[in-house]
Amino acid sequence: MSRSAAARVLLATRFPDALPAAQRGWSSVPSGIAGLDRILPSGGFQRGRLSAWAPAVGSAALLRAAALHTVAGGERAAWIDGRHTVAGACWRAAPVLVRPSGPMAGLRAAEELARSGGFALVVLDGLDPETTELVRLSRAAREGSAALVLLTRVTALAALRLVSRPLLGEYAWRRSRVGDADEIRAVKVQVEARASGWFAHETISLSLWRDDLRLSVETGWPDRRGERR
Repeated sequence: MSRSAAARVLLATRFPDALPAAQRGWSSVPSGIAGLDRILPSGGFQRGRLSAWAPAVGSAALLRAAALHTVAGGERAAWIDGRHTVAGACWRAAPVLVRPSGPMAGLRAAEELARSGGFALVVLDGLDPETTELVRLSRAAREGSAALVLLTRVTALAALRLVSRPLLGEYAWRRSRVGDADEIRAVKVQVEARASGWFAHETISLSLWRDDLRLSVETGWPDRRGERR
């Protein structure tokens, strides 16, 4: 049995209620964020295509929201954390989180998951593929009808290119008791989408929250600060 076939069997067993690729009747994967979907061709990330989003303020947050929306809609989403930066309350367990052992393992994971036909949305974060690897990823997305999004500044072969930047004068602050600006509550980012014959932009507001500081390397480990030894 090939690796792709084995992956399909495993996915069908682990996610029996998710919609398989053969039953999909639409050509894009909506993000669930109205402002973002308005500027994306076909109203979402196109299936079978490679997209590149330059890492910046708001890019990861918006893609995580899109992954959660994909799962909530009955499909599968995967996030490949190439640099092991995902931790804390900022991540929810619904999308599949892959933490590869190295860059090559991360690229192969993205390729296999995209080709498997079991995932509507696959996000590769923290790796910058070379041209040969981009060709393989693009082919895998097409064969598996997956929307494959890379968080990278490498835009070669990307059918869709996105850039986001914060609007520094549009921060929303929480005021202290004496009226001073105490903490940022929300930030507005401008997102630009470019494709062949396509350009659109939108301003999107993102709410912020603060994670508790932990000393444990892994979030699943108990926090034993202050315990007597």
